[in-house]
Amino acid sequence: ISLLAARFVSGLPHGAFFGVGAVVATGMVAPERRARSVSLMFLGLTVANIVGVPAATAMGQQLGWRATFLGVSAIGVAAIAALAFLIPRDSAPAPTTGLRGELAALRSLPVWLALGTTVAGFGALFAAYSYITPMLTDAAGFAETSVTLLLALFGVGATAGNLLGGRLADHSLRGTLFGGLASLVVVLASFPLLMRTPVTAAVSVALLGMAAFVTGSPLQLMVMEKAAAAPSLASSANQAAFNLANAGGAWIGGLALAAGFGATSPATAGAALAVLGLAVAATAR
Repeated sequence: ISLLAARFVSGLPHGAFFGVGAVVATGMVAPERRARSVSLMFLGLTVANIVGVPAATAMGQQLGWRATFLGVSAIGVAAIAALAFLIPRDSAPAPTTGLRGELAALRSLPVWLALGTTVAGFGALFAAYSYITPMLTDAAGFAETSVTLLLALFGVGATAGNLLGGRLADHSLRGTLFGGLASLVVVLASFPLLMRTPVTAAVSVALLGMAAFVTGSPLQLMVMEKAAAAPSLASSANQAAFNLANAGGAWIGGLALAAGFGATSPATAGAALAVLGLAVAATAR
C-alpha cells in the first residue's frame, strides 16, 4: 500500500510540470519556433523509452528495485537544480489573467474540443500500445525476450516523430495535426497485415511511435492557443487528457481483445479512435 501511495504522490506533479513547462518553453523562443520548443521539452519522454527504461531495468536487476527508485530520485533532484539555475526568470510571458481567467478558459468549447482531440488521438495510440506485447508474440511470432528491443524501436520512432512534428507544426499546426492523425489511422489499420511477419511487425512498431508523436506538440499548442490569454491551466489540463487517453485507450483495446476479435484487434479499435480524433479536430476551429 505504501508503494502505491508513493506512486500516486510522485505522479501528482506530472500535469503541472509539463503543462507549465510548455508555457515556459514557448515563452523562451520566437513565435515561429514555439512548436519546436514544445517538442524539445517532450523529448525527455521519448528518449526515456530508449535509454531510461532499459537502464532502470538493468539497475533493478543488478542492484535491486530500490536502487532504481533512488536513481530516479537523484535525477529528479538534479532536474530541479537545473531548472532553478538555467531557466531565465523572465522566460515566461507576463500573466494577463488570474485564476478566475484560467478557470474561465476551461469553459470555452474550442478548448474542450482541443482536449477531446488529445483524448481520441492518443487514446488510439494506447489502445494498440497497451497490448503490443501479445501482438508481437502471438501474431508476429516474436519471443518474449525480444519485446524489450522492439519497444526501443517504438521509442526511436516516437523521438523522430516528436522532433518532426515540432518542426512541421511551426509551419502549419493544423496541417501537421491532421497529417499525423491520418498517418496514425493508416498505420493502425495496417497492423493486421503488418503483424504477419517479424520484419514488417518491427517496422510497424517504429511507425506507430512516429505517427502518434508527430501530433504531440501540435496538440499541446492547439490547446494553449484556444485558451488565448489564459494558457497555463488549459495546458496542464491537456496533460490530464493524455493520461485519460492512456486509461481509456487501454480499456477500449482490452474490450476488443476480450471480445475475441483477435490479437491485432486493439489496433483496429485504435484506428477507429484516430478517425474520431480527426473528426473532433475538424470542429475545433
